[in-house]
Amino acid sequence: MQTKMKAFLTEELQKLETQKLFKHERIIESPQGAEIIVKGKKCLNFCANNYLGLSSHPDLIKASHDAIDSRGYGLSSVRFICGTQDIHKELEKKLSAFLGMEDTILFSSCFDANGAVFEPLLGENDAIISDALNHASIIDGVRLCKAQRWAYKHGDMRDIEEVDSATDKKAKGLERCLKEAQGCRFRMIATDGSFSMDGDIAKLKEICDLADKYDAIVMVDDSHSSGFLGKTGRGTHEYRGVMGRVDIITTTFGKALGGASGGCISSSKEIINWMRNKARPYLFSNTVPPAVVGATIKVIDILTASTNLRDKLEKNTIYFRKKMTDAGFDIVAGDHPIVPIMFGKYPDCSKLAVDFANKMLEEGVYVIAFSFPVVAKGKDRIRVQISAGHDMAQIDKAIAAFTKVGKELGMIK
Repeated sequence: MQTKMKAFLTEELQKLETQKLFKHERIIESPQGAEIIVKGKKCLNFCANNYLGLSSHPDLIKASHDAIDSRGYGLSSVRFICGTQDIHKELEKKLSAFLGMEDTILFSSCFDANGAVFEPLLGENDAIISDALNHASIIDGVRLCKAQRWAYKHGDMRDIEEVDSATDKKAKGLERCLKEAQGCRFRMIATDGSFSMDGDIAKLKEICDLADKYDAIVMVDDSHSSGFLGKTGRGTHEYRGVMGRVDIITTTFGKALGGASGGCISSSKEIINWMRNKARPYLFSNTVPPAVVGATIKVIDILTASTNLRDKLEKNTIYFRKKMTDAGFDIVAGDHPIVPIMFGKYPDCSKLAVDFANKMLEEGVYVIAFSFPVVAKGKDRIRVQISAGHDMAQIDKAIAAFTKVGKELGMIK
């Protein structure tokens, strides 16, 4: 029965290999951290979402063990049947306070949270207005919803419609979309807080101003922001000075907040209670296991007590960005610890990015090339991610390796 499909997939997979687009998985033989072991060799890790260096922190490991000892390995149930423990409610309360929201609901991932958030709230008479570069989980969540859809040109707040030079397609600004959606009952603006490929940060002040003007709800996926953006690490809404103006925040515990799994929606009590009754990934999927809950509670306690980790991350990011720019690399400017090294201006950029990443591993630095369809064609890159777990000597070693390989491959002089 599968003969035709197998033949088709074999041919398509071979094309990916030829185009250097096949995504080979490197096997890590150690805990996640600033240093990892790959093929028996120790190397520096500069492409994990481990922004605060907490993935293998001893206090989190202990908290996870303690939660298993006191609350068990798993609940074998969804929340509303017999899957809610006291520690789930404790974590929801701490997350609400940390994010500055009224209430919080837990999910097994932020992908699930984004899959849950739209469909219960919005119907055929409503509108979702989404940034064109939003994460795949937002796109998939929108697809599950029957609301009318608009997409605005990435980061463009204007009342315009023009041809996008990057795609040759017509593109609209956010205000134009909001005007066109005025006949809808509810309007929701959905955006990443920090965009995972470029590391640019959403213009939440302008978005919230437009939401006020056109009576819209603002939803932000802060997965690449929670724990370190803003003066006290609350996220994009703190960084942009709009705490209290964002209506819905989704985020993950799988990046800065410990790096394991789990996610949440934080919002008003009314929206969260509606989610507890209507959100399908919540109603029909097992509860977050005690080990993850216990460790995430510990993370929130650490970040509430001190900003030392986010401060170190900020210092490391500023240093790396300056040194790489001075070395002559084409990087996307900004403040975020996501630092894309761009290859699009070079011939055969997809192959070049893959070859560059492989040579970096030979130099003892683990980075990964990103090519189509993860990014647009011609936007190939190596996405470096800085961590508070990196010390200055490790950052200097990475910069030296980038410079050496960049000269070998003719990218810089």
